[in-house]
Amino acid sequence: MPTYDYKCRGCDHRWDEFQSITAEPTQKCPECGKKKAERVIGAGAGILFKGSGFYQTDYRSEGYKKAADADKKSSAPHAESKSDSKAKSGKSESKSSGSD
Repeated sequence: MPTYDYKCRGCDHRWDEFQSITAEPTQKCPECGKKKAERVIGAGAGILFKGSGFYQTDYRSEGYKKAADADKKSSAPHAESKSDSKAKSGKSESKSSGSD
């Protein structure tokens, strides 16, 4: 059920009321008792997040996730490291001391 903001046109008193959407608007001011109350546009209620936290990536679409995975795979290095290329060519970097 929403909370509605009210203002009295007679005494300028402002208040909030927790009402059903289908309820008729309140007409009587609780302060002065005159039937000059009207609903006004309010800021509304804020959203309360409770828990360990929320991240912008928590609710990404599947299409976005697939594109991000494809991008990660395509940007992975394709070049071999120095040790891999030397091992494949059969060359060794170890030097012998020459004296036994």
